[in-house]
Amino acid sequence: MTGLHPAADNNRRDALLRAMPILFVLIWSTGFVVARYGMPYAPPFTFLCWRYGLSILAFLVWVQWSGALWPATRMQWLHLAVTGLCMHAGYLGGVWAAVRSGMGAGTVSLIVGLQPVLTALWVTASGQGQRVTARQWAGLALGLAGLLLVVGRKLGLGEVTAFNLGCALVALLAITAGTLYQKRFVAPCDVRTANTVQLGAALILSLPLALLETGGVELHPELLGALAWSVLVLTLGGSSLLYLLVQRGAATRVSSLMYLVPPCTALLAWWLFDEQLTTTVLVGLGMTAVGVWLVVRAPQVVAPQVAP
Repeated sequence: MTGLHPAADNNRRDALLRAMPILFVLIWSTGFVVARYGMPYAPPFTFLCWRYGLSILAFLVWVQWSGALWPATRMQWLHLAVTGLCMHAGYLGGVWAAVRSGMGAGTVSLIVGLQPVLTALWVTASGQGQRVTARQWAGLALGLAGLLLVVGRKLGLGEVTAFNLGCALVALLAITAGTLYQKRFVAPCDVRTANTVQLGAALILSLPLALLETGGVELHPELLGALAWSVLVLTLGGSSLLYLLVQRGAATRVSSLMYLVPPCTALLAWWLFDEQLTTTVLVGLGMTAVGVWLVVRAPQVVAPQVAP
């Protein structure tokens, strides 16, 4: 009987690894909804500084309790700081600023949901993968067409402006650059200390921006709930899962599921905030989801060396 235990443990670990991308995507989808809950009561970078600070405190307690090891070299600290600037300060700052300035949760999630497409094109263009196939080009065209269909309609309604569209595009570029940089330069290390370094770098960049913001913080129950969810679930849970998935080579499974994030977010936003789900929006969401799927499911993109 004892000989079965190692195999059983391996099966459990494999099952957990297979489930992690799905759990990550479900958690990631709630981030856009949380932004809608918190934004009426605090400026974006002020909220994010509170989120980073509380998350750092939580990770420090976790590190102290567990005895987790810190990165061994200065270069590792530097690489982690760069990923923190991209994947926390740049990505979250862009998303929250876009929502604060009037963009719906479903719309901003649709824009940043093109991250797997940008990643796939960068990998092939940089020579890390094979050339872009006709299937991938078709997926890119379909995804962009779906995005333009939705965003064009929102432009006509005044929801999308040049400013919040620019913020969403900054978020898209930041999360893409951050995942590529992490996969290329960040050596495997403890997820708790790695997140602490990343969040520290994001806090250093975001704090001066928060000091420039106008408007105070209203301690509304929805703001406190959004802050608690952001720290405990999105940062401690979602960010840690993303780091583990990228480092363990399961990032391609995250990319293959990312096309589900915008539809999930759109449904949550419709249910919670009454964001409209017209036929045009549904068609655009469907086109973008299929387009992203065509890109990330192509054989050239699922090679082991590809990052999300």
